[in-house]
Amino acid sequence: MLKTRNCGELRLTDAGRTVTLAGWLARRRDHGGLIFIDLRDRSGLVQVTADPTFADSYAAAERARSEYVLQVTGRVRPRPEGMVNPNLESGEIEVLAESIVLLNASRTPPIPLDDDGYKTDEITRLKYRYLDLRRERLQRNVILRHRTIKFMRDYLDRRGFLEIETPMLIKSTPEGARDYVVPSRLQHGKFYALPQSPQQLKQLLMVAGFEKYFQIARCMRDEDLRGDRQPEFTQLDLEMSFAGRDDILEVVEGLVTELVPAVVPHKRLFSPFPVMSYAEAMARYGTDKPDLRFGMEIVDVSAAVKGSDLGLVADALASGGSVKCIVAPGCASWSRRELDNLVELARAAGAKNLGTLGWTAGGLKGSLARQLRPEEAQEIARLCGAGEGDLACVVADKAAAACRALGALRLELRDRLRLAPPDLLAFGWVVDFPMFEWDEAEGRWNFMHHPFTSPKAEHLDLLESDPGKVMSEAYDLVCNGYELSSGSIRIHRRDVQERIFKCLGYGEEEVRERFGHMLDAFEYGAPPHGGMAPGVDRLVMLLADEPNIREVIAFPKTASAADVMFDAPSELEPRHLRELHIRVAE
Repeated sequence: MLKTRNCGELRLTDAGRTVTLAGWLARRRDHGGLIFIDLRDRSGLVQVTADPTFADSYAAAERARSEYVLQVTGRVRPRPEGMVNPNLESGEIEVLAESIVLLNASRTPPIPLDDDGYKTDEITRLKYRYLDLRRERLQRNVILRHRTIKFMRDYLDRRGFLEIETPMLIKSTPEGARDYVVPSRLQHGKFYALPQSPQQLKQLLMVAGFEKYFQIARCMRDEDLRGDRQPEFTQLDLEMSFAGRDDILEVVEGLVTELVPAVVPHKRLFSPFPVMSYAEAMARYGTDKPDLRFGMEIVDVSAAVKGSDLGLVADALASGGSVKCIVAPGCASWSRRELDNLVELARAAGAKNLGTLGWTAGGLKGSLARQLRPEEAQEIARLCGAGEGDLACVVADKAAAACRALGALRLELRDRLRLAPPDLLAFGWVVDFPMFEWDEAEGRWNFMHHPFTSPKAEHLDLLESDPGKVMSEAYDLVCNGYELSSGSIRIHRRDVQERIFKCLGYGEEEVRERFGHMLDAFEYGAPPHGGMAPGVDRLVMLLADEPNIREVIAFPKTASAADVMFDAPSELEPRHLRELHIRVAE
């Protein structure tokens, strides 16, 4: 090795020892007679002092510039009194350089390599990602990701799971998003698909008798991107045979509750995780991935205004809708402009309108203050627990539409009022999802999770007669407003799987072509089984307090799914296209 110690691990106990270090010049300060260099490697920083007493090393320090790669040999010594840096783990010592060797020079980096790098536009950061990754914050994120994945592997190994790799070139099957496809050179006109997940493969491993499988799986989906979504992502894929829903939830909850204190001990979490149904989550929070770090739950106040003369309220109730609200604490004194902004946000989220009602020392305030009778306003306050200074945001609409709009408004108010404790990881389970959802555009039922999710046994008789009432054995792990994992008990019987395909409108020939291998496998003693797939990227993003998953992925894509460092995707040479028997249309 070109070094005997790491920069960031030196301490006062090393004083008097001669060490050899190697790393990058992070900062250089020439004090006229002494040159100070902050030398950085993956472990952290240490101060190197170049003294004219060692002429060659001093001359090398004079020539060195930012991001030069240096090898330093010298003696560790305590820093002079008053020069200790309490913000640096190695801040009590410095290394007096007896030799400095230039291992490689560097051009001036095009982006700052300290935290000011976040002020650089993201495209430039991603173009020079190999430099961006030198920053302490990103190095810390990548190390956290490593520790998280290692913990997962060790935990599941102790629980008797086997890590088994599955193919990356598979058959295209409908699983909820567009596939990335790969043309076959050897089989003209045919294509592989890159896996959206190893869903079918892990089920086939259960048929094969492995009983407990996991994989740190790479998955690809050709879908529109956002802060918590990338075209290629990583999930902890796991599957268990002879297990019910609670068995799988116990394994995953145990993993998370042991993981958090091990890798981010400063974080808090609830234990045990709260469990709620999909219907309950939608009614209380307006979303199936609620942020449980704060209250402000949606309340049905229809009973308070059932006799109201207010047209919007009366029309909603007459058409089978409801009146719902959330209470923003301490916001009754907000200005007209601030309240109008809330109205626009609610409309953008699908609400027909938003009424406001504030309780102040001087009386009622807001758009509903003069439109509701005093006893109606008093009953709303009682139902939703509002007091002086609070503001009720009220939507009258179909129940689902009202809840969705108030759910979106709830998250906006969370951020404005800083209601969510930043150190809290509020995990929870959402269970009992509908099996199907109606696709208006295509005029047919579609699956809520994926077509291999098992319906509840007591609802099998409804598959053909009333699919909308069929509930599934699906479950999600949520945290701080994100869906971290989706899972289900799977179908393991051919007859049930064929009925599901029929409900989804798949023809017999299409089923045989796309899923024949699965149906055949179910006829050879397929055991009952189920599993989950926690998203590694989203989990590490929350553990690291990052705003999006790009900050915890070494080489992410842009929002348009481009790799600006490699300039990908790119065109293929005509010769390559001919080999693949592909013609690109103008």
